[in-house]
Amino acid sequence: MSPQIPFPLRETKVEENRAFHPNLNVTLMCPDCRIKPPHIVEEFASGDLVCGDCGLVLGDRIIDTRSEWRTFANDEGDDPSRVGAAANPLLDGDQLDTIISRRDGGSGTARDLNKTQAKATGQKAERNLAQAYKEIQAMCDSISLSKIVCDTAKQLYKRVEDEKLLRGKSSDAIIAACICIACRQERVARTFREICALTRVPKREIGRCCNVLKSKLQTSTSVMNSEDLMSRFCSNLQLPNYVQKSGIDLVRKAKELGTLAGKSPISVAAACIYLVSYLFRNPRSTKDIANVAGVSEATIKSAYKSLYTEKERLIDLTVLKDKPNCENLSFDELVLP
Repeated sequence: MSPQIPFPLRETKVEENRAFHPNLNVTLMCPDCRIKPPHIVEEFASGDLVCGDCGLVLGDRIIDTRSEWRTFANDEGDDPSRVGAAANPLLDGDQLDTIISRRDGGSGTARDLNKTQAKATGQKAERNLAQAYKEIQAMCDSISLSKIVCDTAKQLYKRVEDEKLLRGKSSDAIIAACICIACRQERVARTFREICALTRVPKREIGRCCNVLKSKLQTSTSVMNSEDLMSRFCSNLQLPNYVQKSGIDLVRKAKELGTLAGKSPISVAAACIYLVSYLFRNPRSTKDIANVAGVSEATIKSAYKSLYTEKERLIDLTVLKDKPNCENLSFDELVLP
């Protein structure tokens, strides 16, 4: 399988009885000078194919494949290009069909003809793909995901549909798994709970689909870290930037010492935010942090208790006091667990 195909299969299929294809490695060379690499010039004005070294005419009546910029538009200022829109790599086919315009001066006839033509010529598979792409785009926009994450999810969905990797699964479950894997691959931290709330698909179903896709396709997904969640959680809680940086340092120190070993990344991030917010006199309640992180208050308090008992080892106040906005810090500001 070509390496240019996104998300190639882990086990390549052996193609039997392959159809004949032209050899694209054959190059056109001048029979007189035989210089490698050949210097062939296309003269579209005369329609000739000429050797740039010796001047031998190698072909005539060649077709000008460049864009046509002659304008045949009316005075409304339409685009003079008549070569059509760019092809969408996420859809199948050549996409060179003639489409009836929807604009006819307001009578509505062209709009009805456009709908009729779309129903008559549109293939069911392409309509299903287009509908799935719209749903992926809407879901990614609703949780402020970047365009690269959205495009990655669309490419993954197309690979799943082409290879029939998730037969019997609902379209919503496939879309949820594609968005989840796209977020992990592009290192955009989104929890399973957020994906479940977005797509309304059970967490167990999303996990099954993700495991199947990871086993079948070559993906570069990474494990979600607490550091990836800190910036978003602190931004939603409207905490200053220096609090966020100190929280990330606390997460790394806690991992190094194994203080919160066995805790989920979400619980670790929530507990560190809770401790750092009180330490820097920007307190946030466990209820506010629980609403943002999507964990229970009891989970945050349990992880915070482990951090509080190791606070002297985790946080060096003498080093923090030399930094801006870190004067007069004291562990007396912390809440007793």
